Amino acid sequence: MESQKPPNAEPAKRSSSIPNRLPMARRGLGRTGETIQLVTNHFKVSMHSNANTGAHFYQYNVSLAYEDGHPADAKDIGRKVMDKVHETYHTEMAGMSFAYDGEKSLFTIGSLPSKKLRFTVVLEDASSNRISTARNIDSPDDGSDRKRSRRPYHSKTFNVEISFAAKFPMDSIVRASYGQPSKHLQDAARVLDIILRQHAAKKGCLVVRQSFFDNLPRNFTPLGGGVLGCRGFNSSFRATQGGLFLNMDVSTTLVIQPDPVRDFLVSNQNVKDMYHIDWSKAKRMLKNLRVKTLHSNAEWKISGLSENTCRNQTFLMKQRNEGPDGGEVRSVEVTVYDYFVKHRKISLQYSGDFPCINVGRSKRPVYIPLELCTLVSLQRYTKPLSTQQRSSLVEKSRQKPQERMQVIEQALKSNKYDANPMLRSSGISISTQFTQVEGRILPTPSLKSGNGQDLSPRNGRWNFNNKELAQPSKIDPWLIASFSSRCNMKTLIQDLIKCAKMKGISMGYPAEIFTENPQYMQQPAPVRVDKMISTMKSQFRRLPQFILCILPQKKNCDIYGPWKRQCLSGCGVPTQCIAPSAPVVNDQYLTNVLLKINAKLGGLNSLLTMGYCPSLRLISTIPTLILGMDVSHGSPGRADVPSIAAVVSSRHWPSISQYKATVRTQSPKLEMIDSLFEPLHNSEDSGIIRGALLDFYKTSAKRKPEQIIIFRDGVGESQFNQVLNIELEQIIEACKLLDEQWHPKFMVIIAQKNHHTRFFQNGSPSNVPPGTIVDNTICHPTNNDFYLCAHAGMIGTSRPTHYHVLLDELGFSADDLQQLVHSLCYVYQRSTTAVSLVAPVCYAHLAAAQVAQFIKFEDLPEPSSGHAAAPVPQLPSFHEKVADTMFFC
Repeated sequence: MESQKPPNAEPAKRSSSIPNRLPMARRGLGRTGETIQLVTNHFKVSMHSNANTGAHFYQYNVSLAYEDGHPADAKDIGRKVMDKVHETYHTEMAGMSFAYDGEKSLFTIGSLPSKKLRFTVVLEDASSNRISTARNIDSPDDGSDRKRSRRPYHSKTFNVEISFAAKFPMDSIVRASYGQPSKHLQDAARVLDIILRQHAAKKGCLVVRQSFFDNLPRNFTPLGGGVLGCRGFNSSFRATQGGLFLNMDVSTTLVIQPDPVRDFLVSNQNVKDMYHIDWSKAKRMLKNLRVKTLHSNAEWKISGLSENTCRNQTFLMKQRNEGPDGGEVRSVEVTVYDYFVKHRKISLQYSGDFPCINVGRSKRPVYIPLELCTLVSLQRYTKPLSTQQRSSLVEKSRQKPQERMQVIEQALKSNKYDANPMLRSSGISISTQFTQVEGRILPTPSLKSGNGQDLSPRNGRWNFNNKELAQPSKIDPWLIASFSSRCNMKTLIQDLIKCAKMKGISMGYPAEIFTENPQYMQQPAPVRVDKMISTMKSQFRRLPQFILCILPQKKNCDIYGPWKRQCLSGCGVPTQCIAPSAPVVNDQYLTNVLLKINAKLGGLNSLLTMGYCPSLRLISTIPTLILGMDVSHGSPGRADVPSIAAVVSSRHWPSISQYKATVRTQSPKLEMIDSLFEPLHNSEDSGIIRGALLDFYKTSAKRKPEQIIIFRDGVGESQFNQVLNIELEQIIEACKLLDEQWHPKFMVIIAQKNHHTRFFQNGSPSNVPPGTIVDNTICHPTNNDFYLCAHAGMIGTSRPTHYHVLLDELGFSADDLQQLVHSLCYVYQRSTTAVSLVAPVCYAHLAAAQVAQFIKFEDLPEPSSGHAAAPVPQLPSFHEKVADTMFFC
């Protein structure tokens, strides 16, 4: 790579100063486009005329400890303890209501009687692993029923300390309600959000950040595998240009079906009976779930499974010998099975042949036969969904715009926030009317196909009927690897070649067709792939340009990951996987397949007409590098699974349609990308950005980018400053190390899809039109942000993308910037529709997701507790022949 370094470059010395960039202020509102009147799910917050605006919110630190002084940090204990404090010591707390976040903070309106208060409370039903020790459970760890009966069942003493931390004025809410900035606005909004969470928790809801889920049968949808989709709602306070609003929306989470553990495991692993259970998977699945025991009606948290079956797992039971003085106490080894059947007189039908549930600790286990355990309701399911489950969830959670509006209205009314004592004390009133906003419909970007023909997108869609692709590729030689016997191979090949010809792609008959040997079909997926690759190498000695892989089922089958790894990392051959659901496929299916193949082989399907708007001229006349960056994480239940950072970078300037991807692992749950700049000795750098800069230089007539536009996905508002001062600084340092005299200008834009703002056409059953943009009323009071719905929402309610412009050294006007973002939703080469998110970010998602299939980290065993953190596993490197291609398409 060093040979490609721009000439006359002077390496720079690294700066030791720490930058302090802040998000930029809005420079103005956009004006381009046809206006459209909309309503949104933001509800106006106002203050009562008699509200005490001179009052203060007081913040207190909360410390909870057991009677022995150990911290009481078990999940879900805090709210129970603080509810008991409020009930028992109401007078000592001057009769004040408080908002408790469930962890370390408590808020009041006005001060408590003292800056430090100490209380002691006893909970009669406190369930956690700390509380539920072997001494107070009907378990084989303690054989003395007489001794157990003398102990208060399920009671625990807690010491609570509440100490003053800070205070801030409530008039920040008043200022926010008028759209005015305030120093303490975020603090006040946080208190209001905590009030909502506490309100939901007291109703018995499952609380997931600002989303709340009731345990009502109508809210649950079976997804298969022992998993339920649970519908709830999300509500949070937002300070905007138009004042303070409550944003309320429908929300969905996944919960465990509250079945007996046996039924759940059989369903979850999709096996016919318990004898086919994979117990290593079962252990990972059950860990930390809560169960209720049938013999004692007690609730416990699962810590693991026994090493042996119930019939063979032993423990030492204390027994007293018979005698006049009570006899001597001795320890007798007994199996868990015999203990429950012979000593407890509990009949066990099937548990003897299977492991026991462990609800104790690793050093002091407490075993319960499996059939005596039933899963508790409203427990989140945090493992990855199967393709079928995901499709079912999407299908069943979709709501048309008018239906969604009705559900939101019902949720707002049923929550009765106006009756909440804390909100009442704050003087807050929440409107029940959707807020009216004015949007604009941006002009549709102009596209070209082959031979300069115009493509005319309508409603966010276009087609290639009677048109060739903009830059069609030549495919020769190519192979077919088939793991399936469902499709009609002869018809598929003929139709694919015919469709390719119509699109301008030169594609002859495949050089070879390889069909899987039936004797390997029952082997593990990696073995099946290795056998197929070995056969292909032995029978076809040349390196094919492309391989079409026919999978036995949908794309997420077990073969997909190993196949992609072999082709992209081992062989260096682009590949396209298909899984036809019928023996004969239609022309639209084949066209979509060919769009992906053409992009992977270096072709272009459609091109933006660069002169249709000023912003495109600004990046087509000045060398401009566009980056799309994203970090994806493992499932919430796996803190050991490495995060995956993906960066795509534009190439072949002035094109903004072709990208190279770099994907790397990093520490689990780390949101900031830590490998953008990795300086080595001798002025070298192994970071991601150096590779992107050199690739741009190599493919863009040896021009260095004078402008760098960064689209960053997956970060919240609390991390904006980190993007500006950590990630951007890494990128600047990478540029300086290449050439100290080179100072490109930067633009940094955050793209968010994980939000709950929706727009509706009042009185219309349809979604908002593609190109709908809103940059007023509900947007940030000072920062530069806007909502854009670039795509045509055909099913459900469209979700706009929320863009935050953190930095703009390029000096774009609001209209130019918004049209640039809109245009980048039309350069996605995989389809003939505008996408909801700019293409560079979509490509970063695809690259991360595809490479994550190389090593399925979720399937790796979890490390033992107490062990040092293992080094982050590295992904296999790409073969040089495909590293620079759009392999992710």
